[in-house]
Amino acid sequence: DSRPEKSERKEKDERPERKDSRSKRDDRPARGEREDRPARGERVERPNRNDKSDKNDKNDRQTRNERSDRNNPNQDRNKNRPRPKSDKFLSEPEEHGYNFDNLVEIEGVLEIQQEGHAIIRSADYNYLNSPDDVYVSSKQMKEFSIQNGDTVVAGIRPPRLGEKFYPLISVKSVNGRSLEWIRDRVPFKYLTPLFPQEKFNLSTARGGISMRLMDLFSPIGKGQRGMIVSQPKTGKTTLLKDLANSISINHPEVYLIILLIDERPEEVTDMKRSVNGEVIASTFDEPADRHVRIANLVLEKAKRMVECGHDVCILLDSITRLARAYNTVSPSSGKILSGGVEANALQKPKRFFGAARNIENGGSLSIIATALVDTGSKMDEVIFEEFKGTGNMELMLDRRISNRRIYPAIDIQSSGTRREDLLMDKETLQRIWILRKHLADMNPVEAMEFVKGRIESTRNNDEFLNSMNG
Repeated sequence: DSRPEKSERKEKDERPERKDSRSKRDDRPARGEREDRPARGERVERPNRNDKSDKNDKNDRQTRNERSDRNNPNQDRNKNRPRPKSDKFLSEPEEHGYNFDNLVEIEGVLEIQQEGHAIIRSADYNYLNSPDDVYVSSKQMKEFSIQNGDTVVAGIRPPRLGEKFYPLISVKSVNGRSLEWIRDRVPFKYLTPLFPQEKFNLSTARGGISMRLMDLFSPIGKGQRGMIVSQPKTGKTTLLKDLANSISINHPEVYLIILLIDERPEEVTDMKRSVNGEVIASTFDEPADRHVRIANLVLEKAKRMVECGHDVCILLDSITRLARAYNTVSPSSGKILSGGVEANALQKPKRFFGAARNIENGGSLSIIATALVDTGSKMDEVIFEEFKGTGNMELMLDRRISNRRIYPAIDIQSSGTRREDLLMDKETLQRIWILRKHLADMNPVEAMEFVKGRIESTRNNDEFLNSMNG
C-alpha cells in the first residue's frame, strides 16, 4: 500500500492549495460511459448470522417490552412477590371464595359530580369527602331513578384492586320510600305551595317561657318561612336551640336539620350535644365555597324529602353569613350594590329561603333563619333589607331588653306571623289581639317585663289567657 501512515500525513491546515480551481462545474473532467466501468465481481455468499460465535442467539434475548420495563422507574417491583392475605379480599371473589356483596348497608345523601357520576356522602362528615363515600355510576342513577339530594339506603361491596370508592350494588329505599313509589314522584318546583295550616306546638316543660311567648305572638306552622332578626349578643342561638328541642319533642314526625354556617366551633359542639336532630355545620375557619356546598346539599336533601311527602324543618344560623359566602364565591359581574354586595349574589340565598312552603296534599318544608342587624357592617344591612318582607313570620330580638338581662329579649310589638288566623282558633286569636292592644302603649322593655311576669305565674298558655278576665 502506497498510502503514508497516519503519523506521516500532514495536518489539515497544512494542506497545499489546489492548483486547479474548481469554481465551475464545467471544468470537471467528463465522466466515463457506464459501459466502460469494470464489471462487479460476483457476490460472495454471506455466512449465516446465527453461526457467529461473538454474538448471542437472538432468540435468547429479552423482548423489547421487557427491555422497556427494565428502564421504567414506575414498574411494580413487588409484582413477583407473594401478596399478603389482606390483598385477597380486595381482589375478585372467585379467588378467595367469599362474596361480600350487599353484606353492609349504608345511608347517605347523593351528590352528583361534574363528571356525571355521583357520590353518596355521609352526614357524619358534614356531607364532605370522607373514607365512607360510595360511588354511583350514571347508569345506576337512571336505573334506580335517584336524583341529587336523595337519601339512599344501599348495599355495597368492598373496593377491589384499583378502585377508589365503595361501589354501589343495590338500593333498598330512597327517602324512606320504595323504588316503585320514587319513580312516580312529582318534582319540587311543580308542587303547589299553600299558607301554613298546621301549627307547631312549641310549649314544653323544658322550653321555658321563650317557647310559650313564640306560641302566643309569633306562632310557627308546618311550611313556615320565618326569620329571627337579632342584634349581636341577644340570645338568638339559645332561642334556636330551645326551638329545636321543642320541635323534636312535640313533633317527632318532623325531620329536623340544624344548619350552622360560619359558626364558632364550640357552638357547634354544644348544639350537637343538646339537640336531638341532624346538625350540619361549617365553622368560620372554613372557606366560603364549603359553606355554599354544604348549604346547597342540605337544601336538595330537604326538597327530595318533601317530594316524598315528609315534613322537614331547617333551622339556619345564619342567613346573613350564608349570603356573605355566596357573595364571596359569585363571579364578578361589574354591578356592585352598596356595601360591596354583588348584584346577582343574593339570588341563590333567596332561592334557599324561598324554598320553604306548605305543600298541598302532603309534605312541608319549614325554614327558620336568623338574620343579623346593627353589626356595624353595611353589607349586613343590605342583606337584611333584601330579605325583609320575604318571610311570613318575623321574631325581633332587642338589645335594650337583653342589656337588662331579661331573656328572651323579644320585641313583642314588632314580632308576628302572617295569616295567624289559620294557625289559631278564633277565641285564642281574639284574646291575643286584646293583649297586643294593651301592650301597644308600652316600650319594648316594659312590655316584655309585663308579659314575662304574668306568664311565669301560670303553668301554660291556656291558663294565662283565661287569667286575663280576672
